[in-house]
Amino acid sequence: MRGAGGTSGGVGLFFLGFAMMCAGFYLLFNAINVYSSFGVGSVLFQIPLGGYQAGISSGMILIPFMIGIGLIFYSGSNIIGWLLSIGSLSALLVGVISSLHFSFRSMSAFELISMLVLAIGGLGLFLRSLRSFE
Repeated sequence: MRGAGGTSGGVGLFFLGFAMMCAGFYLLFNAINVYSSFGVGSVLFQIPLGGYQAGISSGMILIPFMIGIGLIFYSGSNIIGWLLSIGSLSALLVGVISSLHFSFRSMSAFELISMLVLAIGGLGLFLRSLRSFE
C-alpha cells in the first residue's frame, strides 16, 4: 500500500502535520489586525511638480474611469476607452492595497511560540510525510 503522495511515507504523519499546520496558520492569521486609511478624499499617489507635491486622490482616479466608460459605451472597440478604464481601475486597486496597515494583536510570548510551533512544525511533518522512507 502506498502512503501519502504515492510514497512510502506515513499517512498518519500527513494528517497530523496537515491538522497542526492548519491550526497554527489559522491562529497566526487570526492574530493579525488589518486597518485601512482608504477614503474618497485620501491621497493615493503623489507626483512631484517642481518643488510642489501634487496629490492624486481616489476621487480623481474615477474621472478618467468615467471618461473611459463613456467612450466604451459610445464605441466598444475604442482602445483609448479601454486603456483609461483598465488603467484607472488598476491605479485604484494599487491605491487600496497600498493603504492597508497590518499589526499583531497583543499576546504573550507563549501564545506566539505555540502558534509558530504548530504552523512550522505541522508544515515540517506534512512535508516529511511526502518523502519516501527507506
